[in-house]
Amino acid sequence: MKKIVLLLLIATAFFACKNDSKSSTKSEDNELNVYTHRHYDSDKQLFEMFEKETGIKVNVINSKADELIQKMVLEGEQSPADVLITVDAGRLHMAKEKGLLQPVSDKKIIDSIIPSNLIDKDYHWVALTKRARVLVYAKDRVDPTSLTTYEDLVLPQWKGKLLFRSSSNIYNQSLMASIVANDGEETAKKWAEGLVENQARKPKGNDRDQVKAVAAGEGDVAIVNTYYIGKMLNSNDRTELEAADQVAVFFPNQNDRGTHINVSGIGVAKYSPNPEAANKLINFLLSEEAQEVFALSNYEYPVNENIENSEVLKAWGDFKEDDLHLNQLGELNKKAVILFDEAGWK
Repeated sequence: MKKIVLLLLIATAFFACKNDSKSSTKSEDNELNVYTHRHYDSDKQLFEMFEKETGIKVNVINSKADELIQKMVLEGEQSPADVLITVDAGRLHMAKEKGLLQPVSDKKIIDSIIPSNLIDKDYHWVALTKRARVLVYAKDRVDPTSLTTYEDLVLPQWKGKLLFRSSSNIYNQSLMASIVANDGEETAKKWAEGLVENQARKPKGNDRDQVKAVAAGEGDVAIVNTYYIGKMLNSNDRTELEAADQVAVFFPNQNDRGTHINVSGIGVAKYSPNPEAANKLINFLLSEEAQEVFALSNYEYPVNENIENSEVLKAWGDFKEDDLHLNQLGELNKKAVILFDEAGWK
């Protein structure tokens, strides 16, 4: 008799837990947990717009990209993350390889908006914005007709004049991966060696620091992402504004494959408690309404081709983009890091 009573108590507790679990899941239907590396006012504005349009509350968990990915790894199947937003195709590929993402549901909608090279081949992530990795040069010291390609930066005329950040930076790793994909490993290694030979100083600082160094006369040409220039030209920091005013933007490789581009992107978390809402957010962020906010507020290139660029970007002119599939930036990341090490790029 005691055993029967005990079994009944266990069964009652079990079903009570199941009911609590269901009610808990139901209460989360109108909430979305966004793990994001981006920290821009434009994103806050877009999440507010999404909440107003759908009634779905957006909970933002903000941290560095690698920390968010590691957090999802440690959380495993218990992770509350619904979407991951981060910058650089290399990081998006890393999240996919670690089994942290699942395919999006509205493939046809996405295909109709974004070029195929900006979508993971298995639809585990899609691009939200584009940024080009360009050359900026000192207006008073460099004739822009002397600039041509990334590859020609190894020429003797640039000895002691190049500025770039560390090889540990994902932006540089992805640029290197694109060189490997387009030119082959041997050429890519020689390219890295040539840039090390021509560097004005050992790599340090972020992209903004490279621009400031050009303005200060430490070097003549730097490798940076376009949106940093846009932000510096519209900064409240006088130092940044003055530095950006002293440089101009050059888009390399316009007579062959085009300028290297990268993206910020989004994917649905593998164990998302609310995948339906996650996919709604993705579709919203790709809409013309949202893409216009990205373009105008953060000086990024929209992935929705119906949206015009900001006036800052228009001033730099149109340019030919490298249409390399961005999966390769992730697939060749390890090779890029090895080649950097072999070339002595610190």
